[in-house]
Amino acid sequence: MIAGSCYVPKKRAVFPDGDDAHFICSEKNTIGVSDGVGSWVRLGVDPGEYARGLMTGCADEVRRQEAGHVDLKSVLGAAFDRTSVRGSATACLLTLADNGRLQVVNVGDSGFVRFRKGEGVYRSPVQEYGFNRPNQLGRSTAAGLYGTPSSAQSYEVEAREGDIIVAGTDGLFDNLFADQIKDVAEAGIRGGKDLGDIASSLAARAHANSLDKTARTPFSESLEKYCGEERRRGGKPDDITVVVARIVRDKKERSIHLFWT
Repeated sequence: MIAGSCYVPKKRAVFPDGDDAHFICSEKNTIGVSDGVGSWVRLGVDPGEYARGLMTGCADEVRRQEAGHVDLKSVLGAAFDRTSVRGSATACLLTLADNGRLQVVNVGDSGFVRFRKGEGVYRSPVQEYGFNRPNQLGRSTAAGLYGTPSSAQSYEVEAREGDIIVAGTDGLFDNLFADQIKDVAEAGIRGGKDLGDIASSLAARAHANSLDKTARTPFSESLEKYCGEERRRGGKPDDITVVVARIVRDKKERSIHLFWT
């Protein structure tokens, strides 16, 4: 599983590095994304610090495991145990196992889509306890809740050579529908773009929608559904992380990357 990424932090006067973090470990066929919960800003806490610590811990633990046999629950548990700063975050980890399946561990509303030529889009389920209120990891949270890796969803998804996986934080999925993500990614593949450039194209489109007060977006549809605001349009300004991965027979690059700025 090879991958490329793009991160666009939300413009904010304080804590300008944003709330998101992610890593790519090509050598171990593993990627992860995390979104620090923004409501910590009201308490004077940098929401991104927890997400960055969590993803650093995950990347370190992935290094210690065998490619094809990465135990994502133990990875997330070890990272959670060593992340001691104040804050909380969502997290989604994916690894390609030796059995040819994608193994997934997820907490909250970060997630992924998987698509292949001639078939529909698979969208990962979301964990939330209310509208725009995702489940989150943290020993204390801005909402007064408590989340641990034991509450994470853990499951497998079929994978085939040629599949494209787009993982991201809610800044992506609140502003682009799954079919829009598929169209942009497939156009990039046909045009010969590398995966990082495709991630940049997706992030740019999501960012444009987030600032468009007339766009029809997943966020506006959810607001109508949960809050009864009829004909509400527009996106949701937010940090946007996009990781685009592809299942291939051979990998040309094997490395670990950590990203948060």
